[in-house]
Amino acid sequence: MKCYVVGGAVRDALLGRPVHDRDWVVVGSSPQAMLDAGFVAVGKDFPVFLHPQTHEEYALARTERKTAPGYHGFAVHAAPDVTLEQDLQRRDLTINAMAQDADGQLIDPYGGQADLQQRVLRHVGEAFAEDPVRILRLARFAARLTDFSVAPETLHLMQQMVASGEVDALVPERVWQELARGLMEARPSRMLQVLRDCGALARLLPELDALWGVPQPPLHHPEVDCGVHTLMVVDMAARLQAPLPVRFAALCHDLGKGSTPPEEWPRHIAHEARSEDLARQIAQRLKTPTECSELAVMVAREHTNIHRATELNATALLRLIERCDAFRRRERFEQALLACEADARGRLGFEESAYPSRGRLLKALEVLDAVDTTRVAADALARGITGPGIANALHQARAAALVAAQV
Repeated sequence: MKCYVVGGAVRDALLGRPVHDRDWVVVGSSPQAMLDAGFVAVGKDFPVFLHPQTHEEYALARTERKTAPGYHGFAVHAAPDVTLEQDLQRRDLTINAMAQDADGQLIDPYGGQADLQQRVLRHVGEAFAEDPVRILRLARFAARLTDFSVAPETLHLMQQMVASGEVDALVPERVWQELARGLMEARPSRMLQVLRDCGALARLLPELDALWGVPQPPLHHPEVDCGVHTLMVVDMAARLQAPLPVRFAALCHDLGKGSTPPEEWPRHIAHEARSEDLARQIAQRLKTPTECSELAVMVAREHTNIHRATELNATALLRLIERCDAFRRRERFEQALLACEADARGRLGFEESAYPSRGRLLKALEVLDAVDTTRVAADALARGITGPGIANALHQARAAALVAAQV
């Protein structure tokens, strides 16, 4: 039995990046031998075990054979005679197909170290085409390794996979899993651009792909193209270190512009309602977490109103805050403001601009939080006001507080 560290731990160590988890491949062993050595079996589709002390994952060396469409359509063969090179050959990218032995010796049969040095994302072999998830994984690596390029032959292979319909076999949960991880990388735009370059974006997120080639007024959007703007917005959300719901909202905020009739370009009247519907459709299709879907829908609906917050009078400002349910959902409201800041600054030449709307709305919320709603409600009841009348009394008291504070 020989054990080797493989994959991401080897890659990240060679890149000088932090190594958080280590995966191991075991050559020359069997499931029973692993159990006899005290390992705990956890794998369902193939033999994976947890080390009894470190709890790191140890997988038996294995090969795979394509048996059906999609990423579940594989027959796995794990046996003592499977070599380390055979195991590494089934991996997606050369930079992930390296191993280290117990003495720290690098095993690199497919040129991963050279591709690390040349900053290239390259597939190991033709087996890459058998698993559509690998397109998503490569795109995610492009978002993380921001100075890496995709090898031309790998991009061509990905384009062939899309054309053959292999991408259509991806289940929504896996698409969301990889999309969410990519959105949390340093430059999410690179993931989206790689998916678009190979044609996968049009199959997986056609609502988003429709934004490219759609113009906007150059006075407000010097970058003009709606798709380019969206790439800038998701990157700005990453720069602001926003959580996942904010980054997903940034991705979806302008979807309605892709369905604006060309005769109405470059204006996009009422695109907010269309964006709201499309954001909801994507969230439902990908089965996104509730906090992501709710924020995306709200930002799509309200982002232009939030942008205009500095122009609104007290009554309009209060109505905006009430529509966003900011009194009960303060954290979500603050996330919406962060998404809108990413939208405002995700424009060519506006990257370093201030976003005063966020400050005014947060200040207004402070004033409104200071209103003694219990006293207002009690006074209304004392005057015989009940039901909707109490809500109206609270609204009037809050509006008066904003006027008095001159927010």
